[in-house]
Amino acid sequence: MKKLILRNDWMGKRPIIRIEFPYDFELKEMVKQFPACNWDTGKKVWWVPYSDDRLSEMLRFFKGKVWLDYSELKKVEMPQEKASVVLSNLSAENSKEIQLFEQWMRNMRYSESSIKTYREVISVFFRFLDNKPLEEIENSDLEKFNTEYVLANAYSSSYQNQFVNAIKLFFTNRKGIKINPQIIYRPKKEKVLPNVLSKEEVKKILDSITNIKHKSMISLIYACGLRRTELLQIQLKNIDPNRKLLFIQQSKGKKDRVVPLSDKLLELLRSYYKAERPKVYLFEGEKVGGQYSGSSLQQVLKYAIKKAKVKKPVTLHWLRHSYATHLLENGTDLRYIQELLGHNSSRTTEIYTHVSQKKISEIRSPFDDL
Repeated sequence: MKKLILRNDWMGKRPIIRIEFPYDFELKEMVKQFPACNWDTGKKVWWVPYSDDRLSEMLRFFKGKVWLDYSELKKVEMPQEKASVVLSNLSAENSKEIQLFEQWMRNMRYSESSIKTYREVISVFFRFLDNKPLEEIENSDLEKFNTEYVLANAYSSSYQNQFVNAIKLFFTNRKGIKINPQIIYRPKKEKVLPNVLSKEEVKKILDSITNIKHKSMISLIYACGLRRTELLQIQLKNIDPNRKLLFIQQSKGKKDRVVPLSDKLLELLRSYYKAERPKVYLFEGEKVGGQYSGSSLQQVLKYAIKKAKVKKPVTLHWLRHSYATHLLENGTDLRYIQELLGHNSSRTTEIYTHVSQKKISEIRSPFDDL
């Protein structure tokens, strides 16, 4: 069984529990799901706010999934005014309400990712309120949760927006509850520029891969601007070699789209198919007809980056960003890039204008006119 090591640490003047483990994609995804879990970019470690009951919560959450080594975890004496909010266990009644809400979302064809996120956010909200009966929850409870939990723990505006969306949808769905989620403050979303590789860096990464299956997967993500899940869900029937098209079905937002396949890419895919002979999915795992593992795909890229000596924390999504940026630099219209990426709004696609080397380099400095 995989192991997590728990240790004491401090985030400024606030005690925290560090969650340490050798890099493992599936383990990382599991840790991320624990309520109140955070990633510290400076210390490069996952952590949760310390509380006297936190260890018990973690033992319940990870029971049967992973072994917790808390031999080095010590009790911390905290001043009363600095004590972390201790969340109670979810009551059976509220747990039932969440299950009904989850069932409704699934019937409404919400994605499993959205269902899981909303379920966990609402669970934390109910636990913060100490399982207060739903009919007694008021607008002031929402404001209190936002102030004393979200802001007090310095959670991101992204998490705050998830909370707003989840609460609004939950109370809209549950009839007869007198509450107005519309008053919840919705923070401005941070404007974070996408990470982009140069064409030379992409070529170095691809050239470092000798396994034809691995090379085909990473090449296809960059060549078509795919998300990881989109690549893993491609079936043989989704490829039309005669028309040189790839059909992406029911991707993010339940949308279908079509992207072109270049002659060079088709030649690579043909060579891969002759070597591997997949049955259902274009890229299959150890089980015939089964999908390739997402964690294994990330490991393929990680090894290629190391071998290519690219000194950047490249992820699979960087390749999608790079694809869009390089298209823009080649003169492709933003409207076409929007369609190729499957963006609902042109505003999402316009962010690539901020990282396009060609567009920025064309700007003339007033210094040259002096």
